[in-house]
Formats: sequence, structure tokens, C-alpha cells
Amino acid sequence: MQNQGVQQKSGRVLLADSHQNMLAGIRGLLEKAFDIVIMVADEKSLLDSLDKVQPDLVVVDLSMPITEEINIARRIRKHNPETKIIILSVHDEQTAVEDCLSAGAAGFVLKRTATNDLIPAVWEVLKGRNYVSPSVEAEG
Repeated sequence: MQNQGVQQKSGRVLLADSHQNMLAGIRGLLEKAFDIVIMVADEKSLLDSLDKVQPDLVVVDLSMPITEEINIARRIRKHNPETKIIILSVHDEQTAVEDCLSAGAAGFVLKRTATNDLIPAVWEVLKGRNYVSPSVEAEG
């Protein structure tokens, strides 16, 4: 039996961001929801970890430098088609959101609202639904 709004901590999440300060802050949020939080800061580590860890979810910075695709979600999808993805971004343009969702991401969270939006995004994405930070929709 599960209380409303309370989720049990379980699973593995892969967090990818090239900004160390952002990694530490987001990790703190994700540790409330996951047993294991793996952090990486570059594309090679991200792709290697996808294979080794088989995460339940990937939370990745939209601006992560990548070599083969314009959109990081598309790159992850090409490597691991079944992976659930939440994009973190400083960009709040509707076109950025649409590009990420069409590339295979299920969530889009603004970095400036991650404290409030990331955990609700995690629960929605793990349930098979999409999530976009409400402030993006309000501005779009």
C-alpha cells in the first residue's frame, strides 16, 4: 500500500551534466528517489554507463557536449532505445522542449526550477507519462 504523494525509493538513475556544481545539487534531489545515483560528466562516460548500469532513468543536461547528434536525447535513444530520459535545461523555449520530446525524452525540467520540478518529473516519467516544467508551458 502506498501513501498519496509518497514514493518508495528504488532503482538506478544515471545523471549526466558537465557542470560539477549542478551535478552535486541534482544528485541530492535524486538520492531521495533512487537507491543508486551514478554521476557522469561527459558523453563517453554516459554511453559506457548506459551499458554497464542499465539505469531505470537518465537525467541529462541538454547542453552536454556530444559528437554524433544535435540532441542528447536522440543520441541516448540511438544507443539505448528503451531508456527513459529527462532533460535538464536552462533553455525555456517551446522549440527546445518540442525537439527533446520528439527526440525521445519523456521529461523536460528547467534547471532553475529543478528543486520543485525534478522529483515530480521522475515519478511521471517512470509511470510512462511525459512531464514538462510548468513554467515552460506558462511561457510557451
